[in-house]
Amino acid sequence: MQVQKGNENKAITIYDIAKEAGVSAATVSRVLTNSARVRPEKKARVLELVEKYNFKPNALAKGLSDTKSKVIGILTADIRNPYYAELFVACEQAARKAGYTVLLANTLGETQREEEMLQMLRGQQAEAIIQMGGRVDDLVSNMEYVEMVNQTMANTPVIITGKLDGTKCHMVRIDSMETMDLLMEHLLSLGHRRIALIGGRMSVLSTYEKFLQYKQILKENGIPFDPDLVSEDGSYNEKSGYGLMNCMFEKGVKPTAVIAVNDSTAAGVMRSIMEHGYRIPEDISLVSYDNTYMTELLIPRLTSVDYNYEEFGRILVETAIAAIEGETGAYLKTITPKLIIRESSGPAGTEE
Repeated sequence: MQVQKGNENKAITIYDIAKEAGVSAATVSRVLTNSARVRPEKKARVLELVEKYNFKPNALAKGLSDTKSKVIGILTADIRNPYYAELFVACEQAARKAGYTVLLANTLGETQREEEMLQMLRGQQAEAIIQMGGRVDDLVSNMEYVEMVNQTMANTPVIITGKLDGTKCHMVRIDSMETMDLLMEHLLSLGHRRIALIGGRMSVLSTYEKFLQYKQILKENGIPFDPDLVSEDGSYNEKSGYGLMNCMFEKGVKPTAVIAVNDSTAAGVMRSIMEHGYRIPEDISLVSYDNTYMTELLIPRLTSVDYNYEEFGRILVETAIAAIEGETGAYLKTITPKLIIRESSGPAGTEE
């Protein structure tokens, strides 16, 4: 049964109750079926609205909690990037263990497609959405996208791996500052002082944070910042790494070590270094981020920062399921990185 909302001609549904109460439709259904899994304050809000509108749910609505989709949507920037592929698989495995399936939506780095895929996941009745990359990586949040996510969260929890100012999304983020600490400490201990930072865009939060920490560590160690050793307008693929390293050499700039923004970028940097007749790590050390499968394929094998993808994926999925169940917890959880040292980094040469 449905009732009229005030003087409007629109019939009240379980979804209207959920939106006004600021909870999911499944939470409303659990209240109506007297489930003990709903927090008291949420239950009180729902019951108040049920009484206000004299809402009497039909059998289908009452059974909603028992007919959940058990699907978690995963919105990723570009699954071709090994980082996203590794993290998606980790989430898929964690979801399976918890009795859920996952639905992948790949935006291919296109903002319009990102909005379309978010809407698609809502339409597919995903019980929660995990977003990796895209607009949640922006240094300055896009307000139109913030509004779209807020509308989504009226019924569907959203968990992100970056930040989205103006929302109450649960965040599971890598400690970017710590990742730079690990790499700089490693290279400085090997005697490097001319350390280049290559790849990425400063409009991306994690890249900007790494850049700031890079400058801070140089300052703490009495090393002057050299803008020629930093690329501020790059990307996150092999082509970008190759082109940026070539430009550095063409300007007559030769670092003793290079920090690449990710493993794909490092592959391009490695190619450029070798084509210019330098050896890794004897002449130039090379280190990176993400510790994907590429690190073991490159020769020499690549020193890279690892995020424990299995644990990362498990935390994302557990956070999503907790949100589905109406539980509240810390809105920010941090992934602690670890440096995996391989053959691509070594002591600085005599030439500085």
